[in-house]
Amino acid sequence: MNRQARVLMLVLLVMMWSQIAEADDRWPQFRGPGSRGISDESGLPTSWSTTENVAWITDIPGLGWSSPIVWDDTVFLTTVVSSEPVEGPRGGLYRGRETWRPSQVEHRWLVYAVDVETGAVKWEREVHRSVPEGAHHLKNTLASETAVTDGESVYAYFGNVGVFSLDTDGMVQWSYEIEAADTRLGWGTAASPVLYRDHLYIVNDNDEQSYLFALSKDTGAEVWRTDRDEGTNWSTPYIWENEVRTEIVTTGSDKVRSYDLDGTLLWELTGMSSLTVPTPFVEFGMLYLSSGYLGDQQRPVFAIRPGASGDISLGDAEVSNEFIVWSQPQAAPYNTSPIIYGDYYYTLLDRGFFTCHDARTGEEIYGQQRIQVGAAFTSSPWAYDGKIFALSEDGDTYVIRAGPRFEVLGRNSLNEFSMATPAIAHGSLFIRTASRLYRITEQATP
Repeated sequence: MNRQARVLMLVLLVMMWSQIAEADDRWPQFRGPGSRGISDESGLPTSWSTTENVAWITDIPGLGWSSPIVWDDTVFLTTVVSSEPVEGPRGGLYRGRETWRPSQVEHRWLVYAVDVETGAVKWEREVHRSVPEGAHHLKNTLASETAVTDGESVYAYFGNVGVFSLDTDGMVQWSYEIEAADTRLGWGTAASPVLYRDHLYIVNDNDEQSYLFALSKDTGAEVWRTDRDEGTNWSTPYIWENEVRTEIVTTGSDKVRSYDLDGTLLWELTGMSSLTVPTPFVEFGMLYLSSGYLGDQQRPVFAIRPGASGDISLGDAEVSNEFIVWSQPQAAPYNTSPIIYGDYYYTLLDRGFFTCHDARTGEEIYGQQRIQVGAAFTSSPWAYDGKIFALSEDGDTYVIRAGPRFEVLGRNSLNEFSMATPAIAHGSLFIRTASRLYRITEQATP
C-alpha cells in the first residue's frame, strides 16, 4: 500500500469513528434511532440509585411524560405547568374515575433545554398559554408526546394545542395550530411526531376525525393531510425504509395502514385490539407491529415483510401469509413497546410479566415470567450490555438477563413515580421521573 492509499484509509477511519462518536451523543426521538430502544455503547451504567452513579439531577416543573431526547451537548424535553396545583397520577390499574376534567385555570406549555454536562437549564421556552380545552386520563398529561430533533431545530408537538419549531437557542421559528378534538373517554393524546428528510409526520387519532398529516420542517406549512377512518389511538407512526420503498406505517384499532410519502394508502391490515399504543419498529428486514389492550382477548403481534399492497389481513385460522411472516394472537403489551435484542423479541407486559420469542420465527422461547409482584409498567424497555431494562411506575428499574433464560439480575430504585421512556447517550442514561431528570453515568471508583 502506497503512502497516498494509507493516508486515505486513515482519513476514512477517522471519519468512521467520528460518525460513531456522534451517533453515541444523539438520541433524537422516542426510543432513539430506529425507534428500537437499543444502544451499542460500552460502559453504560447497570446499577444506580438516587445517589449512586448519578452525575446530576435537575428539577422539572409541571407534568409531562414526554421522553427526553439528546443531541450533542443538550437534552430536550417538554412539560405543562398549571397556575394552580392539579391532581397528579398514581400507579397501577385504575377503577372508576380515570379522567382529569379540563381545568379552568391557566396552563403554560414549555420546552426545556438542559446541559448534558452539568444538568443546568440552558433555556426554558413557553410556546403556548391558555386554559386547557381537552381532558386526559389521570395517568396521561398535556405533554406526553416526545419531541424530535435534527440538531438544527427541535419540533415539539402537543396533541390538542399545536406543533412548534424552535432553534437550538430556544427561539420559536414557526408554529402550527391543532384544533382540540374529543378523545376516547377523554383520555387525551400521546402519539409523538416523526421526522424524515424535509417533512414532519404526525398522526392525530381521535373520536371526531382522525388524520395523518405532513408539515414542512422548515416553514411549518401543511404539505398534505389524509383523513383516517379510525378512533382514538396513541401509537407513534414509523418511517419504514425498506428494499422496496419508504413508507409511513400507522397502527390503529380498526386497521394498520401504511402510506407512501405523499399520504397515499399502500396496504392495510385488520385484527388489532380495540386500543393501540406500542410503536412499530424494524429488525431482520421485517416490520413488527403489536396491539394489546388489556380488556381484549385479541392482543396480536405481526412480523411483516416489505412490498405489500392492498388488504393483507389474515384469514380464519391463518397465522401467516405472503406478507405476514409470523403472528402471535395473544402476545402483545398494552402501553409498552416490545424490543428485539440479539435474536430475541421481548415483551414487557403492563402488569409486570416478561416474555421472549424468536424474532425471526415467532416461536415462544419462554412464556410469561413475573418480574416483581405488584409492579406495573408503562415505560418501554431498553437494552445494552447483554441486558434488558424495565422501568416500573414506582421508579424501579429491573435488570433482566438477555437470552433464552429469564433471570432478574437486579433492581435500581429512584423512589418516584415514573412513566417516561429513558434516553441513552454520552455513556449515560437520562431518566425522567414525575418531577426530575436524572443523568445516570457509571462513576469511576475513587
